[in-house]
Amino acid sequence: MNYQALARKWRPTQFNEVVGQQHVVDALTHALKTQRLHHAYLFTGTRGVGKTTLARIFAKCLNCDNGVTDTPCGTCASCEEIAQGRFIDLIEVDAASRTKVEDTRELLDNVQYAPTRGRYKIYIIDEVHMLSGHSFNALLKTLEEPPEHVIFLLATTDPQKLPITVLSRCLQFHLKNMPVTAITAQVKNILGKEKILFEPEALSYIAQSANGSMRDALSILDQAIAHGQGQIQTAKVLAMLGSLDKQHTINLLTALQQNDGQALLQLCQHIAELAADYQQVLADLLHCLAEIAILQAVPDAQLADETQRNALTQFADNISKENIQLYYQIALIGNKDLTYAPSLQTGFTMIMLRMLSFTPSAEPTTKPLLKTSVPANKTSTKTPPQIQKPMATPTTSNKTETFEPNVSNNIESESATLSNFDWTQTLAELSLSGPLGILAKHCTVKTKTNDKIIFILDAQQAPLLTERNKERLIEAITTYFKKKISIEIEVGKSNIATTPASIAKKAANQAQEKAQESIKKDSNVKAILEQFNATINMSSVKTKEE
Repeated sequence: MNYQALARKWRPTQFNEVVGQQHVVDALTHALKTQRLHHAYLFTGTRGVGKTTLARIFAKCLNCDNGVTDTPCGTCASCEEIAQGRFIDLIEVDAASRTKVEDTRELLDNVQYAPTRGRYKIYIIDEVHMLSGHSFNALLKTLEEPPEHVIFLLATTDPQKLPITVLSRCLQFHLKNMPVTAITAQVKNILGKEKILFEPEALSYIAQSANGSMRDALSILDQAIAHGQGQIQTAKVLAMLGSLDKQHTINLLTALQQNDGQALLQLCQHIAELAADYQQVLADLLHCLAEIAILQAVPDAQLADETQRNALTQFADNISKENIQLYYQIALIGNKDLTYAPSLQTGFTMIMLRMLSFTPSAEPTTKPLLKTSVPANKTSTKTPPQIQKPMATPTTSNKTETFEPNVSNNIESESATLSNFDWTQTLAELSLSGPLGILAKHCTVKTKTNDKIIFILDAQQAPLLTERNKERLIEAITTYFKKKISIEIEVGKSNIATTPASIAKKAANQAQEKAQESIKKDSNVKAILEQFNATINMSSVKTKEE
């Protein structure tokens, strides 16, 4: 077999070839230059970031025939044997397959013996967290007082599982996940040396799918070369990864920005026809939303993919920061809940429709008011869907205007309707709900004229007096009276007992007292109390709901 996988072929052999771990490289090279060598090193980090690679390079540096150095020659017998995995004084162990205490004891039996070829006898133990508790106990004594010629290089993806006694005896180096830009640059460099044609856009998809692992990126690159028959093509990479072209993500955001439900559904159907990986599609969408949020905060910030800057900048300018954050949160939670949907297509479609429906700027806030203000016996109405239009055109004479009220009552004139109206009755016919309903119920009318009402709000409900709630109350009353009404709301305590909320509470208390008195006077209840020497729990007495 002549072909060698790219992940093995391009594995770093010198510290200067290591990508994205400069903080660890600097510490190790300084230790080598100053001869301040520790007896145990622990490399932690996710898969494919270079833990065992750094351990092998460090082993070369310690046992190079030219002396301890931070730049091993790579050509001497020791360097070549280490590179080929046959250096007798380098013992490399996979702890996942040798977890028993007997294996550890057998491994440590030869620790006291001097190295055969090199200066140091080096033990590289990969996935060391897989060792059993007894194995750690067997290793602990050697880690605490090792011979001068022994150095342990431990590697793990889960350092939390290591006993604290082991951690305290090692110098720990945490290897970071590779940034997308670093992976992209390295992949591009390797393709140039391999003389393989590629489309630059495809490299960003490969780098993102690697999730910070250079080894995974090179494995995906090998697969992409096979799919592209010797070349790296964007369409082939997208099909291989189950991803979509970034234009699909741009189109989804455009449909959301334009509040175009039909276009959004068509895009969802098209994505289904492409048999894309929905979680990957959501991941791409989340990535775009995050970059838009970054541009909104720092317009000149560096993006992971600069080719999309123009499109993302337009979204940053035209979609509010609040909506971007809302889309991100919906997509993030939806990605987690996607597996609970009846089908992945249905789940993805509902996530996109949820973004469309919950967008604050797209809420038809006036429709519920129009719906509740029209009585059942009305067959038609000329009130437009948006009430801002009639509000924008004031009447020429407020004193002579007549209108047809949109509720069933005997009031026919304007003065009778506005000057003599009953706020409690009007509020019941408006059927307001939520915070707006609570605000209105705790208001009482201070003064009223033909075109203006001044309310007094209970001071305890003052936090509900927001500009938004005030505007919605004006809209509701304007729609009710079919004319422009100005409203003022003062916070105070006068006449608070006459608010609809207070009246309703008083009526409920009276009904409750009446029900309790009725229970006390009931002859059957009296007989039961006398026979069983019982008492009545008055808090359990409820009025009958009509």
